[in-house]
Amino acid sequence: MDPKQLQQTLERIDGRGYKAYHDIAGVHGFPRFTLAVDHVQADPFAAPSRLRAFVPWARAGLPAAAHAGEARERAARDFIARRFRAAAASIEEIGIDAGAQSVLERTACLFTDDGVELRFRVQLPANGRRIRGERAREVLCRYLPECVRAVAEYEHLDGEALERHCAAVEDQCALRDQLVDNGLVGFVGEDAVLPRRSGVDDRPLAEGITFAAPPERRITLTAPNAGPVRGMGLPRGITLIVGGGFHGKSTLLTALELGVYDHIPGDGRERVVADPAAVKIRAEDGRPVAGADLSPFINNLPYGKSTTAFSTELASGSTSQAAALQESLEAGASTLLVDEDTSATNFMIRDERMQALVAKDHEPITPFVDRIRQLRDEVGVSTLLVMGGSGDYFDCADTVIEMNAYRPYDVTARAHAIAAEHVTGRREEQAGPLSRPAIRRLDPHSVSAETRPGKRKIQARGRDTLVFGRGDIDLRAVEQLVDPSQLRTIGLLLALMAEEPGRIDDPPAWIASRLASGWPRISRYPDGDLALPRTAEVIAALSRLRGTRLSQHD
Repeated sequence: MDPKQLQQTLERIDGRGYKAYHDIAGVHGFPRFTLAVDHVQADPFAAPSRLRAFVPWARAGLPAAAHAGEARERAARDFIARRFRAAAASIEEIGIDAGAQSVLERTACLFTDDGVELRFRVQLPANGRRIRGERAREVLCRYLPECVRAVAEYEHLDGEALERHCAAVEDQCALRDQLVDNGLVGFVGEDAVLPRRSGVDDRPLAEGITFAAPPERRITLTAPNAGPVRGMGLPRGITLIVGGGFHGKSTLLTALELGVYDHIPGDGRERVVADPAAVKIRAEDGRPVAGADLSPFINNLPYGKSTTAFSTELASGSTSQAAALQESLEAGASTLLVDEDTSATNFMIRDERMQALVAKDHEPITPFVDRIRQLRDEVGVSTLLVMGGSGDYFDCADTVIEMNAYRPYDVTARAHAIAAEHVTGRREEQAGPLSRPAIRRLDPHSVSAETRPGKRKIQARGRDTLVFGRGDIDLRAVEQLVDPSQLRTIGLLLALMAEEPGRIDDPPAWIASRLASGWPRISRYPDGDLALPRTAEVIAALSRLRGTRLSQHD
């Protein structure tokens, strides 16, 4: 069908019942691009219709720099999707999943062998349940071609802005790649703006204090576009971030936990990068736990209950944090990020007085303070810990950074001197060696997205909740999820796991393989509302799905 035939069809079905919109499904050959109407919504109150526009390479004319490596290509696709959103901003019927501050691998814009592919949504117009054919003709045959031409043809794009976008992402990837060789788990560039506008607005605070690295921790890395980049390097090992309340401790940690992703130019965190396998853990009262080995941290429960394969539908604060830690190690975490504000106190520390009152034989929890050095020395896992209430961690710390009025200061020597002068008197309570937990095996039959036979439901409610089958997965405590589209991808991966014919012996490896294999192995349909999570976030969701059967033994 060509544009004239599409217009005629819309004129013909004007005023008819909404289901007549199905007549426009299929492929339409416009002069400068091809339009595919993949899915037509069933009624005006259903999810919008899904469409794609294909622009051949000869027409797109993108420069070679937009294809020069994975980072630049991902950035160029991200840029085009964002410009499409801006071009369609005044057209209420058209929407695209272009993301917020992070530049994720997503499906809204793809580069294929044939050209640029845009995936977007259109709320087909109606009066009640009757088709508004004239308005649909304006949207599809007038406004949409203008939007496609404005963003998918290089002659209409802002070439300098595209290059800045690509350069920023390429530089962040290069900085992140240099962490290992420099013995670092994180890097915060000079003049970074870490504070955000609010808890629901991730844009930079307009008058946020810029970051200045302490001289003792200053290091220079090299970016392919920006050249030398100076900032604060956070070394492998155990790093404490200390300071008074409201002085920027958690703000620094939050910037680093999101440094596993790249950010758009102007975000303020374009030169804040972290170990790609850094995982934030926290307490989470009431979450389920499935077959987790908590014994390194929780053991000798009353009445002899085992914690080597612990399951519960209602975890306590300490139990949930121990589970989050073990699940993160299972997923391959090499750095743990912890904030005392979101931690269970009894999981983090047991001081001398409490040790004197409650004998170790009566306390099943081995606090984190007594395992943190083993994590570093025996497991090879670093820890970045915000701590404002307990100096007992000074004895363990390799590095101590004090935040004072949003300025970082290296106070490592002073903290060690205080630890030597003010001996706590507490006794170390760890018992036995430490290693990564065994991989739990998954029974796929315990995972189902179906609400009834042949009908499945996968839906993201913001960044906090994944509706999966007949239940919801609460992901509020999985703080490194930044986009609802990541939740939708997680839902698809869990649904694919459910289709496996037999037991999945290594779920993290299975997930990593799918994530690395590209979108066709994740989604069978041309969905434009997907973005990649990491293996750790998928494992976190799987572990929080009530009824999931994960076990370490046959």
